[in-house]
Amino acid sequence: MDLTAGHVWVMISAALVLLMTPGLAFFYGGMTRAKSALNMMMMSFIAVGLVGIVWVLWGYSMTGGEGIGQVFGNPFASFGMSGLIGTEDLIGAGYGATFAIITVALISGAIADRAKFGAWTIFVPIWVTAVYCPLAFMVWGGGLLSADGAVGGAVGEAIDFAGGTVVHISAGVAALVLAIILGKRQGFGKDPAQRPHNIPFVMLGAALLWFGWFGFNGGAAGSAEEAGLIWVNTMAAPAAAMVGWLMTERIRDGRPTSLGAASGIVAGLVAITPACANVSPVGAIGLGLVAGAVCALAVGLKYRLGFDDSLDVVAVHLVAGILGTLAIGFIMLPVDGEGGGLFYGGGADQLVAQIVAAAIAIALSAVMTAVIGLAIHKTIGFRISSDSEVSGVDLSEHAETAYEFGGLGVGGSFHPFAEQMFTQQKPAEPLPAQQKTTQDNVTEGVHS
Repeated sequence: MDLTAGHVWVMISAALVLLMTPGLAFFYGGMTRAKSALNMMMMSFIAVGLVGIVWVLWGYSMTGGEGIGQVFGNPFASFGMSGLIGTEDLIGAGYGATFAIITVALISGAIADRAKFGAWTIFVPIWVTAVYCPLAFMVWGGGLLSADGAVGGAVGEAIDFAGGTVVHISAGVAALVLAIILGKRQGFGKDPAQRPHNIPFVMLGAALLWFGWFGFNGGAAGSAEEAGLIWVNTMAAPAAAMVGWLMTERIRDGRPTSLGAASGIVAGLVAITPACANVSPVGAIGLGLVAGAVCALAVGLKYRLGFDDSLDVVAVHLVAGILGTLAIGFIMLPVDGEGGGLFYGGGADQLVAQIVAAAIAIALSAVMTAVIGLAIHKTIGFRISSDSEVSGVDLSEHAETAYEFGGLGVGGSFHPFAEQMFTQQKPAEPLPAQQKTTQDNVTEGVHS
């Protein structure tokens, strides 16, 4: 096999996408409390280890090849990838692994501060096997939702170029289900100590995610022309979403925030993911503005509906994933002057296909996540003890902390500030009303 420019680009893209998971670790780690930062980052890192193994052994086989009931591929067809050695298919297999890794890592943000690390390590390989791999096969591997599938053939093939349905909708639904199963954190909505402990980490994580997303969206480009459109859209949509989020903060709360800027970028990246190769740059800007504003408003849903999605995975990934998936039905560009979305006079067929695909992804992820999550929760338990939650999940699960404060005290004892941070025996004083509007409203609790 001769190494072509296309092969090299896929390999570079795979490396960019793999970098996104450590970027997510910084993004999520900065949004948690100091006493939970390492655990939060470890949940992303262990996803790399576990999914990497699953993907080589049977995960890749389940996303392509001969289908079983148009739902998933034969897990033993390329078991261990031994049959791919010496073929260019191995490059694509590596690229696909990075998508599976970050998908399950996204879920972890909803259960920050309160999940057992051991329970998470059981959940990850089972969820990837039972949810991600079948959905990837149904959409990209010639299964149920493809043009040749039973559903895709009947209502039309859904477009999901880089994973709005397979990645973000499935992860967002799973995050919601797990948040409900584990229940609310102690002090949810009341304890000011649940605010992010390191906003620079959050912004660094957002920057790494944006950088890696050019490989996430662009790695499967079929031509230079398509790659150019994807690149520009991947720049334009998150840029507009950041502006949309900050405008929403400014109008509602009186000031824009750095946390809002980072969150807006991610919302825009999520929204453009399924549509990156099928909308114009102007359409990408419009989609980004809508996604930024809507997701900024959606972070308050957990308070109104009563679930504790710690880092707003539902508001950003599920909401923006649905927006981007359905937007294709409205703003999809015509192909050779024909078809296109409703705004181009293409009719409602594509919108119907997008709705059906999103609904199936929601149903599959919700049911399977509930089964997996409840099974773990009712057996070994998914949630740490109350005492461990107070002392900090870093200490209880890993016997270490992100920050060493011993040098600030006398004789190696904790400085009073550190003692309060890691034991929470005395809650911090609430901010004055004029200083807390954005913390309590826009990013309401992730963020609070």
